[in-house]
Amino acid sequence: MKKAISFLTVMILAVGLLAGCNSSNSSASGKGGAAKSVELKVFIDQPRFKQQYQTYLDQFVAKEKKEKNIIVSVKLELPNINQASQLLKTRMASGDSPDVFSLHAINDIPVYSRAGYLEDLSDQPFVKKLYNTVKPAVTYKGKVYAVPLETVQWGYLYNKKIFNDLGLKLPQTISEMEQTVKTLKQHNVTPFLLAYKDAYIPQLFLPLTVGADQIKDKPNFITNMNEGKGSFSEIKDMFNIMDLSNSNGTPNPFEIGQDQGASDFANGKAAMWIQGPWMADSILQANKNFEFGVAPLPVNNNPATTQLDLTTSTSLAVSKSSKNKAVAKDLINYILDDKDSSAFYKSLGFNPISKIHNFEQFPWLKESSTYVAEGKAYQDPSIPSSVKDESQKIFQSYFAGDASKKDVIADLDRAWKEFNNNNK
Repeated sequence: MKKAISFLTVMILAVGLLAGCNSSNSSASGKGGAAKSVELKVFIDQPRFKQQYQTYLDQFVAKEKKEKNIIVSVKLELPNINQASQLLKTRMASGDSPDVFSLHAINDIPVYSRAGYLEDLSDQPFVKKLYNTVKPAVTYKGKVYAVPLETVQWGYLYNKKIFNDLGLKLPQTISEMEQTVKTLKQHNVTPFLLAYKDAYIPQLFLPLTVGADQIKDKPNFITNMNEGKGSFSEIKDMFNIMDLSNSNGTPNPFEIGQDQGASDFANGKAAMWIQGPWMADSILQANKNFEFGVAPLPVNNNPATTQLDLTTSTSLAVSKSSKNKAVAKDLINYILDDKDSSAFYKSLGFNPISKIHNFEQFPWLKESSTYVAEGKAYQDPSIPSSVKDESQKIFQSYFAGDASKKDVIADLDRAWKEFNNNNK
C-alpha cells in the first residue's frame, strides 16, 4: 500500500463537547448516563486517502456516540511513506505509540509481535468475516493481529489506449518486453514512466524479481537467507528488468515523485509504469477517463515466472500499550462494518477482503483477479522491512550511477544478515 504530501499531516477530528471528561476511560456509561470522552490516536501511512479516511472516521465517531454514548476525538496522522516506518518505530520505542496504526501485514506483523507492540485481536468479531485466503496474512503463531485493508495483485501498470492503438500484446518474457520497448520507441512513445524521488518506488523491483525467481529457480531463497546461507547474487534476473526500464524511461526521474508520476502516466507520457494499482485514485484524479491495466512483469525468458505479486499489505493493528483499547477495537471492527464497509473499501479502490463486501470491482482489479484465478500469481515474498528499506537507498544510488551491481548485492546481503542477528 503512499502519497508524499508533507513530512506529517495531522488532522483533529472531534465530535461533541469534551468538558470535564476523563480521556483515558474507554468504557461507555450507558445512554442514560454522562457521556465519556476518549482521544484516539490513529496513524496511517496513506495520505493520498485523506478524504476517504476522514469521512469514515467521522462515521465511526457518530456511531460510537449514538450506540455507546462515547465522545471520540480522533487524532489522525497521515505521514508520507518515506518517513512513516521510522517514525512509527521511534514512537513505539519511546512509549508514545498510536492507539491504532497501519503496518505491512506480511513484513511487519512478525517483527512487531515479537517486540510486544501488538494487541491480540483473535477474539474480535471482524476475524470471522475475513476470507480464508486473507486471514493467514494477518495471523502470526496462531493469533490475528490486524484487520487487512489492502490485498493487492500487482506487477506494472500499462496504458490500454497505447497498447490497443499499436496492437501490442502484453509481453510474457523479457525478450518480448525488449521488443515491446523497441516498438514503442519506433512510434515515438516513451516505454516507461520513471519516478525515483519517492524511494519506495525503486524498491518495488525487489519483491517482483525475488518473487518471480522463487517460482522456478530459487524456491528456497527466503529460507536460505533467513538461515544465513543465501545471497542476492542468486537473483540474477534483478538487474535485467531494472536496466531495461531505467534506460528506456522518462527524463529527470529523481525530480518526479509518485504524485507527479501518477499525473504524467495518466496524461500519456509513458506506456508503462512499474507500480501497483494502489495508485489508481491518484491516476484517475489526474485524468478521470484514463484506462489502465495491471499486468505481470517479465524478468526472464521463462513465461511461467511472469506472474503477479499477490500480497496483503496495509493493515490496521491496535497497540498493546493503548489506554483506550476498547474504543480502538471498536474502530478495528468498524473497518469491516456490515453496513458501511463496502462503500469504504470501494472508495479506496481496494479489493474485497471479506464475505460482507458486495461492491463492484474496478476494471483493473477485475483484470488482475483473473491472473489469480488462473494460478498466475505468487505470494509476496517475506522480505524483512529493514532489507526493503536498504533496497530503497541502494536502488536509488544504482539508478543514479553511484553504485554498482556488486554494491547492490553486498548492501542487501549485509542488511539481511543484520536482520538475522537482531532477531535471533
